[in-house]
Amino acid sequence: MASPPTVPCQDPFAQMKVFNDPIHGQIELHPLLVRIIDTPQFQRLRYIKQLGGTDYVFPGATNNRFEHSIGVGHLAGCLVKRLRDGQNDLGIDERDILCVQIAGLCHDLGHGPFSHMFGERFMRLARPKAEFKHESVSVKMFKHLISSNGLEDYMKKYGLCLEEDVIFIKELIDGQPSSKAEQPPDSNQVSDWPYQGRKKEKSFLYEIVANKLNGIDVDKWDYFARDCHYLGIQNNFDYKRFVMFARVCDVEDVEHKKKEKRICTRDKEVGNLYDMFHTRFCLHRRACQHKVANIIEAMITEAFIEADTHIEIEGTDGISYKISFAVDDMVAYTKLTDDIFHQILYSSDPNLFKAREILRKIQRRQLYKYVGETSPKSDVHIKLGDYNTLKADVANSTPQMSSSDIELNAEDFVVDVIHFNYGMKDPFKEVYLYSKADPTKAKNIRQYPVLKLLPEMFSEQIIRVYCKRMDDNSVAAAKRYFAQWCRNRDFPLPQDSEVVAPDLMLLKSYRMGSEDEDKDSPEAGSASAETQDQVV
Repeated sequence: MASPPTVPCQDPFAQMKVFNDPIHGQIELHPLLVRIIDTPQFQRLRYIKQLGGTDYVFPGATNNRFEHSIGVGHLAGCLVKRLRDGQNDLGIDERDILCVQIAGLCHDLGHGPFSHMFGERFMRLARPKAEFKHESVSVKMFKHLISSNGLEDYMKKYGLCLEEDVIFIKELIDGQPSSKAEQPPDSNQVSDWPYQGRKKEKSFLYEIVANKLNGIDVDKWDYFARDCHYLGIQNNFDYKRFVMFARVCDVEDVEHKKKEKRICTRDKEVGNLYDMFHTRFCLHRRACQHKVANIIEAMITEAFIEADTHIEIEGTDGISYKISFAVDDMVAYTKLTDDIFHQILYSSDPNLFKAREILRKIQRRQLYKYVGETSPKSDVHIKLGDYNTLKADVANSTPQMSSSDIELNAEDFVVDVIHFNYGMKDPFKEVYLYSKADPTKAKNIRQYPVLKLLPEMFSEQIIRVYCKRMDDNSVAAAKRYFAQWCRNRDFPLPQDSEVVAPDLMLLKSYRMGSEDEDKDSPEAGSASAETQDQVV
């Protein structure tokens, strides 16, 4: 690995720039961070809304990825500097601090129009085999940002190594080890430590921006505070207390039989940590996955799919790309923002007629009608590969006793699978706490009694169904189809099933009555079964 530069990271003549942030107040950023901010690739984030289509339900939720990224860069610096000042033996230097701040600043460069809507809805439908991850695209955009703006000299000026440190920043953004192709030619990979940017002794640095171990990172801290502020929702998590009590301890990973340095907090802060995970759950439940916001994003996605083959975005060497292929070229992707919505809406191109009409329906609040929702049993999980078959499955669930002559097909339904969780399947598995009596040792959070008050499960799936036909009779028929689909799968029935599908409830009651008769009289079995066939 190349030897570190001798030039100091902090230029004594460099002027720190002050930003007035509505969440964190006056914050100071290093001149190199300002250089990165003042590039077309970073400025693009001004035009990508953080919360996608949620502002159609919460009017104030118009904050963007630009301000969030600046906030994450600031918080990354706060945490790493706190660790350095509190524990001199960790060996944190100015290069480490600057790299962590840059990673925090650039971690969301890869988001597309309307943020998560682009990757989790549009790209999944437009290019199902592409496996789009905004973190990986952020790494590609970061590389393009550095090279296209000639920032290599500025990075050297402030003491960064273009081999080791750039790899470190990429690993921090992606949360994954660099590929072997990106490793320095003289690197010696250690079998139990896959990362190349920093050695195992500084493993804790990888927890700051994108923590893949337990989800406790500065990215969440900023969007909790920022999103709650703009949504008008209370934020119960105090990230300042976590920073105050944060320290690095040697932790023994019993499962993998290894020791690592991990960021831990005081045992008395266990309640604050629970508030962090619960805040994420509540934020998604109340706002990010609001049923109206979800269908608006589904309609925007549908419009983008219709427009995909009719819009060209110029990229490198004048080559044009469709919306869904712009991610393959960073010159084209730099031009792809939320503005694509209005480009379609105000276009007179006849090829965009269908897409334009969908967006006009959103403007007129002519939204697809909500039918209902259900949730699979705890031992049932609908896989990503099955999502595209759900519409046809619902459409084929013809109500058994329905007197309606309205027939619906797959194109009349929108089926949305929503995941509610605490950030991961078991967020407390990799959380460690230390005590005041011995701050050098840390124990797993499961050894503390607060877990007795926590839920047994930390995730669930919700299936929501919408009907594209907007007349009352079609919506009523759609509710019957959905209720029948729930019965076929043995899922809980929607809340208003007894009102919209009384025939299904009658059938259910009759069958339950038949089962009771079976228990009371052995002779009643054949009669009840015969009668049941007549009913169907």
